[in-house]
Formats: sequence, C-alpha cells, structure tokens
Amino acid sequence: MPSESSPLAQLEVPPGFRRPEAKIENIVATVILNQQLDLNLIETRIQEVDYNPDQFPGLVYRLEAPKVTALIFKSGKMVVTGAKSVRQLVYAVKKIIKTLRDAGLQIRGIPKTQIQNIVASANLHARVDLEQAAISLEGSMYEPEQFPGLIYRMKNPSVVLLIFSSGKMVITGAKREIDVERAVVNIYKRLWEEGCIIGPSE
Repeated sequence: MPSESSPLAQLEVPPGFRRPEAKIENIVATVILNQQLDLNLIETRIQEVDYNPDQFPGLVYRLEAPKVTALIFKSGKMVVTGAKSVRQLVYAVKKIIKTLRDAGLQIRGIPKTQIQNIVASANLHARVDLEQAAISLEGSMYEPEQFPGLIYRMKNPSVVLLIFSSGKMVITGAKREIDVERAVVNIYKRLWEEGCIIGPSE
C-alpha cells in the first residue's frame, strides 16, 4: 500500500476507475566489502552456501528469511537479489555480514550497498489502446506480431515500461522505490492526455 505522501496515493483518478497499483518484485544490488574473502573458509563454516569454483567463481548463499540470494566473490564484492523492498535489502545485507562475522571472518568497515535495478509490476486498472499509445509515446516500440506489449523508455524517471492492453505493466531500471511509483503516475497521466485509455479493466 502506498503511504499518504507517495505519488500513487496523491494521484486523482476519474470516477469509475480504480487507482493504479505497483509492487516491487525484485531488487538487484551490489555490495562492496573492500577486502578479499576466503571463499573456501566460508564454505566450511556456513552450511547454507554452495561453492563450486569449477562451474562458477562465486559462492552462492541463500537466505530463507528474507528470501534473498547473495553471490559472494573473493574480491569482496557481492550481488544480492530477491529483496522486495529497500528495507528488506538492508536487513538481508546486515544479516549476511553478521553471519560472516559469526563464522570468524574479519569484516572491516561498513559495506557499500548500491541498487543496480528494481523490477516491479503494476496495474493501471484501465484498458490501454496500445496502437494509439505507440503513436503518442515518442521512442516506444510496439510489434504485436512478435510481442503483445508495448515497450516504452521513459526519461524521467529513467525506466523501461512494458505496457499491456489489460493495463498491466512491468517496470525495470529504477534505482529507487519512489521512481517506480513516479513512473506509474507519469504514464497513467500521459495515457489519459493522449486518449489511450479506453475504459476501466474488468
């Protein structure tokens, strides 16, 4: 649910229409520890890891709560995927660092976490005329013979939207949670302005 100050909560929708919704499906982030890690040592001391250097240079560590996967490399870099919110991501990173320290590894300093990509789903609760949208949205791509959705690269915020005629969407490329909501609000207003919304969805 969007908070009262969120862009979605403040969006006014016409009578008979439901307010659009958005949900974060996955956050991909890199974590830099600025030190070398002994992956063989980690494998012997932490049960929940998979390490097969002949197949993949990183160690795979799967957390159950939250359900997050970390790829840990000997360079001290980690790629963390699966978080559904920034808060969950931060909690998962702290949990991973604590587990490494509890296993006897000397982790120095504060890890640097950087979000690379937020993937979200959204529902406009409105049917969209994709052919009209393809004409109206500059830089969009719509080839229904190859793919049923319209691909639109939004500049502000910088995200890529996959828009379907049902009003359902996939959003990729966001770096902040609020950018997901801003993208949904911006495309909703734009589709209305351009006459691309043809009624509420079922």
